[in-house]
Amino acid sequence: MIRFSIFGIPVEVQPFFWISLIILGGAASADTAAAIFEIGLFVLAGFISILVHELGHALTARAFGAHSAITLQAFGGYAAYSGGRLNRWQSFLVTAAGPGVQILLGVAVFLLMRALPELSDNGDYFLHILVLISFFWAILNLLPVLPLDGGQMLNAILGPARIKITLWITIVVAIVTAVLMFTQTRSIVFPIFLGMFAWQAFQGLKEHR
Repeated sequence: MIRFSIFGIPVEVQPFFWISLIILGGAASADTAAAIFEIGLFVLAGFISILVHELGHALTARAFGAHSAITLQAFGGYAAYSGGRLNRWQSFLVTAAGPGVQILLGVAVFLLMRALPELSDNGDYFLHILVLISFFWAILNLLPVLPLDGGQMLNAILGPARIKITLWITIVVAIVTAVLMFTQTRSIVFPIFLGMFAWQAFQGLKEHR
């Protein structure tokens, strides 16, 4: 377990966070020293990008008077808030800040790559992976699927009185996206998570009958 603070916000990094990034980085097929080193670069890029994402949430929540703490766990992380009550508009902004600042990171690194002279292969790989993770993670989180950021934003817009609409949108988008991701990539990691989110939303519909 690693703990530190950044901008006065406590951060906890759990062991399975590193393990999940190693898996996503291609550990199963890494059979050379160069491939293992690239996995290390992938893990570092993922750590930076996901931490920036959660800092977007945490710093925005603090701007509205809430205390924040970040936990990075398997396949992602979350920012917890306490000591303040956010209205729907503030909740929307706090949620949107995560993917928003992550997209800005991706754009900034992309522009930096174009401005820098020719890099080494490892440097070029690291910056490319940082851009790809930032855009992919932000776009994935913007899907209108609970409990992803996009689902939370949709819930903030529609409000608790229309939670059934939010849940139905979650189910449809999660299933369609899971099928598309599997057919295009043959990877089962994210489709499994999306399937779990669809099932949770279905269970939520049953509770709100």
